[in-house]
Amino acid sequence: MKTVQLSIIGLTYSQSQSNAYALLLGEEDGPRRLPIVIGAFEAQSIAIALEKELMPPRPLTHDLFTSMSLSFNIYLKEIMIHKLKDGIFYSYLVFEQDGEIKQIDSRTSDAVALALRFNCPVYTYETILNQAGIILDEDNPVHPPQLETSIELQADIEKSKKTKGSSFARLSETALTKRLNQALEKEDYELAALIRDELNRRNPHN
Repeated sequence: MKTVQLSIIGLTYSQSQSNAYALLLGEEDGPRRLPIVIGAFEAQSIAIALEKELMPPRPLTHDLFTSMSLSFNIYLKEIMIHKLKDGIFYSYLVFEQDGEIKQIDSRTSDAVALALRFNCPVYTYETILNQAGIILDEDNPVHPPQLETSIELQADIEKSKKTKGSSFARLSETALTKRLNQALEKEDYELAALIRDELNRRNPHN
């Protein structure tokens, strides 16, 4: 079957839906997007890997797994999202150790979190993109009905960012820095990223 390489576009979330997150993947050199609903812990781990400037005070599970693997010369070469059944995406990891290739089943969210840390490619099959992919168009979005919830989450995060961004705009840089440190201590990395963006907006050359 034909494979398609995917890029990791980002995460969306909804404050109105508890622990509801969507991971958005996009095909390389193409318009289709693949939204995958994931858990809160995996979303946080992916967010940290995407936000290079945010360093957790303690290593998360995926960080620990990566460090252990590298210490034993085990490298993640690629991940493959190989099946979609009853709305659930199934993936496997392709590892290499001393020239030997191993394939291990994984949840897709864990696989993506590790792919970011190993800087390895993400693939899926053309049939899965045809089945579950969406084309984001502002005037006429095309997507399967079962993925409507994921699409709604994308709008929710933009609304949330604007709301928090307007409240941050009223704070001084000293207050923002204090809140940033507090967010990092509480391991609220989504909030920390929003505060960091506000600080970067005020000081674009830093």
